[in-house]
Amino acid sequence: MDKAASSATCPAPAGAPGGNAGAEQRAAPRVTLLIRAAKLVSSAGEFVCVIRDVSETGVSVRLFHDLPAGEALELHMPAGAIHPIGRVWHRGNEAGFRFLCAPVAVEALVNEASDYPKRGLRLSVSLPVRLRSLAGEQIVRVENLSQQGARLACESLLAIDQAVQLELPDAGGKPRQVRAKVRWRRARHYGVVFDDTFTLGDFARLAARLQAPELLTG
Repeated sequence: MDKAASSATCPAPAGAPGGNAGAEQRAAPRVTLLIRAAKLVSSAGEFVCVIRDVSETGVSVRLFHDLPAGEALELHMPAGAIHPIGRVWHRGNEAGFRFLCAPVAVEALVNEASDYPKRGLRLSVSLPVRLRSLAGEQIVRVENLSQQGARLACESLLAIDQAVQLELPDAGGKPRQVRAKVRWRRARHYGVVFDDTFTLGDFARLAARLQAPELLTG
């Protein structure tokens, strides 16, 4: 399913796309956002990016891998705001986009980035992983993933504050043993917090490895 296409969209502004889109984006006043992580959502999945600068009409981002394919793209902010975007330029792991619902309230976007500086990105990924505990080992399913933890679906009963170990792939695809602790339980769904968190770069490359490994050319 096209994840980006599933969210609300709006019509492109008059004249976009076209030769004037880049000029209009460059003409708009820009505000620099230093190392503000967000999600770039496409038909291939959800990917980590870092917002470099933003204006009322567009935004530039840095990724940790090649740009995912697909024309329907969205920029998801950590606090929940969603912005449909269209690509304007692409150089290596950097790209510029225009907001399809321009103009965007830059002050609101900047304030959101300032108000939630520590809110981690959570990616909707689904994969089976091996879980080990004092009771033995079993296969559980990761339902979403962040740098700090994950949500699991598990048929066995796990206790709150129980220590477990998950076998997750690292950014290179090799098994990585991650120690974690169970923090909450709802029916057969559990939230775990990692003892050793992922760096943003490793988390971004892991997301690409799980969803679109062809993006990792290096």
